[in-house]
Amino acid sequence: MPAERLSMRKIREVLRLHFACGLSKRRIARAVGIGPTSAGEYIARARRAALAWPPPGELDDAALERLLFPPPPQGGPARPEPDWAMLHLELRRPSVTLALLWEEYRARQPEGYGYSWFCERYRAWAGRLSPTMRQTHVAGEKMFVDFAGQTVEVTELASGEVRQAQIFVAVLGASNCTYAEARWTQSLPDWVGAHGHAFGFFGGVPRQTVCDNLKAGVSRSCRYEPGINPTYQEMARHFGTAIMPTRVRKPRDKAKVEVAVQVVERWILARLRHRRFFSLVELNSAIRALLTELNGRPMRHLGVSRRQVFEQVEQPALLPLPSAPYEYAEWRRCRAGLDYHVEVDRHFYSVPHHLTRMPLEARFTATTVEIFHVGKRVASHVRSPIRSRHTTVPEHMPSSHRRYFGWTHERIQRDAEATGPATAALIEVILRTRRHPEQGFRSCVGILRLAKGYGSDRLEAACERALAIGAHSYTSLASILKNGLDRQAPQEPRDTSPLPAHPNLRGAGYYH
Repeated sequence: MPAERLSMRKIREVLRLHFACGLSKRRIARAVGIGPTSAGEYIARARRAALAWPPPGELDDAALERLLFPPPPQGGPARPEPDWAMLHLELRRPSVTLALLWEEYRARQPEGYGYSWFCERYRAWAGRLSPTMRQTHVAGEKMFVDFAGQTVEVTELASGEVRQAQIFVAVLGASNCTYAEARWTQSLPDWVGAHGHAFGFFGGVPRQTVCDNLKAGVSRSCRYEPGINPTYQEMARHFGTAIMPTRVRKPRDKAKVEVAVQVVERWILARLRHRRFFSLVELNSAIRALLTELNGRPMRHLGVSRRQVFEQVEQPALLPLPSAPYEYAEWRRCRAGLDYHVEVDRHFYSVPHHLTRMPLEARFTATTVEIFHVGKRVASHVRSPIRSRHTTVPEHMPSSHRRYFGWTHERIQRDAEATGPATAALIEVILRTRRHPEQGFRSCVGILRLAKGYGSDRLEAACERALAIGAHSYTSLASILKNGLDRQAPQEPRDTSPLPAHPNLRGAGYYH
């Protein structure tokens, strides 16, 4: 990088000490705080310009600069200009410097600019780009959050599997007080849980939380109206902060946390690079110890630590933590099927039957499941860990379905025994012969309800006759009662003794 030119005030002092005081280059360099070579260069330029001392009063700094540093002559051929836009993009690549780009430029254009002029002309070109707005951070106003690019290896003792732990970083805008912790993933539960721990670490809540457009926090990226994940938004309402996503691909919007991530990587993760961790708790314990040291180190420009600035300036301005602890809850858009149940984590929960096929929202915590329609809660259930089962509230069912909801195997058998032993035997046969007992519930309920029209005695007699003739269905029993067959005397059992042997009786074996 070329040496930065001295201010004209110092150049005037160099010339005064040489021409008026007669000091040597070394003594001038020591007095002004520059190198002897630089001092000699400024004296030589003054001699080439035939500058008289003291200079005339009308020779201001701008005129003196033009006299000592005249522009290059324009009479010769123009030097080839580099593609500054391409060089500007190349500088974004890792480890690419202006010195490297100048060497490549001179290899292509031997008659091109020297290194000093190359750097000056690039900075002049870059200065015409859109300026960067200086951000002023008010105490207690903003907290910036992000995940670090680096991960830390954690070896599980039981299986020996090596997993990569993600590093969450949060920093307050005014004090630069920094928080970091390790999480297994960057998913929504880890993202929201890390926010809660950060608020607890700071002992208060900032009014705004500035985040990147990661999927766990922002469901729809938009410069003007970004969509916030409902769970993330609910967490913000609980703590009293506002979620402020940055613009897409604009890291300068969250420059604070970009720097904080770099500080955490250099001052915490770099120191842990030789250590081996066997649990997330162990890793977070090591991070917390170094975090205390980081926030206690004096900052170079201010001379005080982050912790001191936080305690004196920012902590009093933070909002207080809510009295009730935050309970993590996820939200999911869903629709009830034809059976008026919605699926949450492979378990099915009922909603009022008139909401079938309607768009709904499910909010579920570790213990409860709530269903909302147009912002109004329409159902609430205790969360069940059993998969592929149903939790049904009778009030949610249509009246036609509710009639059969209370029937169980035990209740059906109990009511059948109250009617009589033949009825109980017939019900038992029907339930036993079905592949699933529930498939016979409707037939059994219909058989028991025949007692309302025909009486228990006739139903018992009909069941006895049905068992005798092997008629094990509701249709057969209803036909017996309708035709009055239950009042007829039972038929004599047929003679089942074997037929006598005779040459004209061929038997079943004849046909095979």
